[in-house]
Amino acid sequence: MKKSFQFILLFLTLCQAHWAAAHAVITDYSLKMTPIHANSPANVELSFNSHIELSLSQIFLVSKGDKHQLLQSDAGSKQGQIIIHVPPLEPGDYALRFKIFAADGHLTEDVIHFSVSQ
Repeated sequence: MKKSFQFILLFLTLCQAHWAAAHAVITDYSLKMTPIHANSPANVELSFNSHIELSLSQIFLVSKGDKHQLLQSDAGSKQGQIIIHVPPLEPGDYALRFKIFAADGHLTEDVIHFSVSQ
């Protein structure tokens, strides 16, 4: 009985590891090192740990008053990289809200907050 319980526990642990790896997890983004300057268009790079289905994904700019603007994006030069085209912004607080589909169909949703200064 004890061996069958251990086998089931091992099986469930392996399954959970597989399920966690299936989601697109953000590994890096350019806003950490490169701020967006006021009144100038900018590109923001997001990097994920897996291939992205860009045509099924959405990225929104969230501004004061919870206004959402769908942003244009392109695939980057590396697998899992997305280049987001951000329009000129006034100084203030913003967020990028994204819904990203991994190549295996799993959805990842997250928000990145940032500020635009003069």
